[in-house]
Amino acid sequence: MKKALMVWGGWDGHEPKETVARFAPFLRENGFDVRIEDNMDVYTDEAYMSSLSLVVPIWTMGTITNEQEAGLLSAVKSGVGLAGWHGGTCDAFRNNTNYQWMTGGQWVSHPGNIIEYTVNISKVDHEITAGLNDFKMNSEQYYMHTDPGNNVLATTTFDGTHEGAHWIAGTVMPVIWTRIFEFGPRKFRFRGFRGRRNRASRNAVGRALAQLQVGRFQVAS
Repeated sequence: MKKALMVWGGWDGHEPKETVARFAPFLRENGFDVRIEDNMDVYTDEAYMSSLSLVVPIWTMGTITNEQEAGLLSAVKSGVGLAGWHGGTCDAFRNNTNYQWMTGGQWVSHPGNIIEYTVNISKVDHEITAGLNDFKMNSEQYYMHTDPGNNVLATTTFDGTHEGAHWIAGTVMPVIWTRIFEFGPRKFRFRGFRGRRNRASRNAVGRALAQLQVGRFQVAS
């Protein structure tokens, strides 16, 4: 049986425990043996990490030790899949640039805080986004520093009307992407967090989790 590790913690405002509860059942339904941890020391267990098919880190901000980071990066470089969303993956460990190199993006701002914005599907023939239409989100519209090598599947456009940030008007920002890290498989990150209550965003996250290793996907409900 394929094995998935979900590690949650950090800032409670992103509801890491609750989002694990949302997606752990989906992974089990797709054939994964799911282990859930709230301590990153598991990353230092080389034998266990190398046995995984998928890691889902859900840890906003916080700190990670050199040993923990090395274990996680080594596993992903060896071919273990990694998937995540919002600040739980791309606003973690702000001092750790090697982690950010792996994820392909880092949060820097969300002007206006909780606002309504549109997610535009840019690649309609990818397994993650096939059949999805553009959709509205009511969440933080993340302004990211992202890797230009990412394979971008969906974007959002800033209008520059919030918090005086007029200079970002028209900026097109990646929302869903995949990427290669070393010799590992594709990595997925989806920005919408409160989107766990949005069916379209849940579908995209669920497809990505399954598509990394299962080879098929179901729609998350």
